[in-house]
Amino acid sequence: MKAAPDAGFHLDARLAADTAFVAEWALCRVLLMDDAQFPWLVLVPRREGLAELDDLADRERAQLMREITRAMKLLRGVVECDKLNVGMLGNIVRQLHVHVVARREGDAAWPGPVWGHGPAHHYLPEARDNLLDALRREGRAEDSTRTRRRTRDG
Repeated sequence: MKAAPDAGFHLDARLAADTAFVAEWALCRVLLMDDAQFPWLVLVPRREGLAELDDLADRERAQLMREITRAMKLLRGVVECDKLNVGMLGNIVRQLHVHVVARREGDAAWPGPVWGHGPAHHYLPEARDNLLDALRREGRAEDSTRTRRRTRDG
């Protein structure tokens, strides 16, 4: 019997400590970074031992791009933003992950990068839970639209 593709996947402890769970998509675990200064999703492909983008098979790399696009649309549907930043650094957390950050002109780090800007301003529990609920609702609505479109287009 063939092992599941995500067998052996473990989320890096630093990512687990700094984020809240949003959803599981086809490839990625979707997380909300716990920094109220910037609405910020982190996508982590559920595959063991990945560090670089080219560690993914071609098919999975294409899926990751679809999920990055989905995360961008999800953020736009839930929060106001002037710009979306997408990045993969991995210098501190080696596990392959993608940051999708909603930016506003004049935010705490504007126009520079959010990384290394200073300490995170953690969400108050109610604000975090409200944002998580909104992200999940928007994600479910998008899932329904995608299913209807596939059914219609056959």
